[in-house]
Amino acid sequence: MGQRTPLYNEHLALNAKVVDFAGWDMPIHYGSQLEEHHQVRRGCGLFDVSHMRVVDLTGADCRPFLSHLVANDVAKLTTYGRALYTCMLNPQGGVIDDLIVYHFADDRFRLVVNAGTADKDIAWMREQAKAFANLTITPRADLAMIAVQGPTAPQTLYAAVAGSEAAVAALKPFNAAWLGGVDATDATLIARTGYTGEDGFEIMLPATQAATVWQALLQAEGKPIGLGARDTLRLEAGMNLYGQDMDEQIGPLESGLSWTVDLKNAERNFIGRSALPTQPTQQLVGLVLLDRGVLRSHQKVITAQGEGETTSGTFSPSMNASIALARVPAGVALGDAVEVEIRDKRLKARVVKAPFVRNGKVLVSVE
Repeated sequence: MGQRTPLYNEHLALNAKVVDFAGWDMPIHYGSQLEEHHQVRRGCGLFDVSHMRVVDLTGADCRPFLSHLVANDVAKLTTYGRALYTCMLNPQGGVIDDLIVYHFADDRFRLVVNAGTADKDIAWMREQAKAFANLTITPRADLAMIAVQGPTAPQTLYAAVAGSEAAVAALKPFNAAWLGGVDATDATLIARTGYTGEDGFEIMLPATQAATVWQALLQAEGKPIGLGARDTLRLEAGMNLYGQDMDEQIGPLESGLSWTVDLKNAERNFIGRSALPTQPTQQLVGLVLLDRGVLRSHQKVITAQGEGETTSGTFSPSMNASIALARVPAGVALGDAVEVEIRDKRLKARVVKAPFVRNGKVLVSVE
């Protein structure tokens, strides 16, 4: 038996198929992964993401600590509630984890890290924090997280959570607000973030309130969505998955995450900076399969510049085609014809720019 979120019994009541995910008992689907995928693209889907770990940072050393810890520059965070996507790197330039940093004051930040790396991440943070005297790191096991995603997510949220419209209706993407304007440690935080390529929110709230809010969201026409559709949605949106598209041996520049690395300030010596290559020999690209078959991870990609490998692959319900992210030689260009080795056969594919789908629209031709 794995760890269970505060919504575990809610999933059982909805006849979810529960599987192990990073040591957690999580719903992979509630009947039809395909229907759940389309629900998020066309309406509103609800995800239990309480297995993700919330970590609060407080103290006067928050900014200098984060400036050293992550590859993106927290100096960009100047307004209350602003969020930043970034990576923590090891000294060799590999990715320890990708995470979101929320800013509430110069002495108060919040991080959200991945479930499978949470313990490792917190241990790493604590080790780096030894050089910063005025800093407290507080993992928040008392919080739950619910993602409300899709084109009708705002209406569902506003109908289910009293006061949410007044608090967050004007929020731009990657901004967050406390419900009711209260920033106490047990207050509800609503962020305009997500992992689907659609509009939506992620709610961080006391675990004791999670089931009540979940039920209210269901009554407001939200539908439960499992991990299976979460993966096809994020891949269509061109979003990386830690452990597949990047890890401790692979850096952000080779993982399509160069936009999360800020090198403008030459004096900011963040961990792993000196190990980043000036000219990466590999890059992460999108692939669309032109022949019949299904792309999966760890399939060989043959290009004119050399071999590569798919890192994530799936059948895209929105495109009715097979798609993948692949790490290939740096010289491979958009539009190039490549081959993917599937079951000892070489099938034709084309290099494209991710995302494949965003805000319900297919952005890539499958011809």
